[in-house]
Amino acid sequence: MSTGYKLTELAISEEKSLKTLVENRRAYTLKNCELNVFETLQTSALVPLTFSDFVVTSMLRGKKIMHLSDKPGFDYLPGETVLVPANVTMKIDFPEASEMNPTQCIALALDQVKIDQIVDRLNEDYPREGKNQYWKLQHSEYHFLNNLELAQSLNKLIKICAGSGVGKDILADLTLQELIVHIIQTQNLHLIQDETLSHDHALGYVVSYIRANINEKIQVDDLSEKACMSRASFYRAFKREFNISPLDFVLKEKIKKAKQLLSDSRNSISEVCYQLGFSDLNYFGRQFKKNEGISPSQYRILKSALSDEL
Repeated sequence: MSTGYKLTELAISEEKSLKTLVENRRAYTLKNCELNVFETLQTSALVPLTFSDFVVTSMLRGKKIMHLSDKPGFDYLPGETVLVPANVTMKIDFPEASEMNPTQCIALALDQVKIDQIVDRLNEDYPREGKNQYWKLQHSEYHFLNNLELAQSLNKLIKICAGSGVGKDILADLTLQELIVHIIQTQNLHLIQDETLSHDHALGYVVSYIRANINEKIQVDDLSEKACMSRASFYRAFKREFNISPLDFVLKEKIKKAKQLLSDSRNSISEVCYQLGFSDLNYFGRQFKKNEGISPSQYRILKSALSDEL
């Protein structure tokens, strides 16, 4: 199944430096952010954790089960990021943690004034397409897989905060701008993947068109015409909004539809391939595995096994 880009693991704290076996904390404080590295080396349940700032958390090792507000608990694994608003208490289970299998997670606390400055600058210098569309962090989109750019920004920020180089605050502030942009883009992509993007959005009609015609061969020229933009302007607007090219998004939607079709054993893999507008079965298989980590046939076997268990 698809997974996010994993962050670079940090060295586990030496035993003599541990203050506790549950959420042992190392902190690196800069002017506008604080990097916290948490490690747990024994099983625990409903461990509370609260920050007075907005926090970007991301798993490095092991497994947690996160409980936020009144929402159901969910597995939290490497390659994933969770956003937590200020003064919201996380309650965390560590079902598999041990000295041989520690969990490790970063919590990057960000100064709200700095976040506001970055978002204000984005809206002033790089306004979004469409009426009443603004750059903003979505608190409702708080759990997602890391894409490559998001993972790179987080890794860079971790390295800056934990390092000893001169000018750390300056470098951190520049990287924070990248991080906020990538988080918002990831949230925007998550919204359209969940099919909750408003049709009032400038690109909402195009996304709806893609889904309605997912069995066809869709070209960028077709999409730019639907958006009433030049090809170049449309490509830039789409990539800036979602950090993915229009054709890469079309491909993701085709793979999403393929998973639905493959869940029905009456559809052969070749039928699914050609029904979705692919002309080459091998290409379809490669793209499916690239997106999902397994081949179409492996996906079908896995879905069948899960259905049998139910």
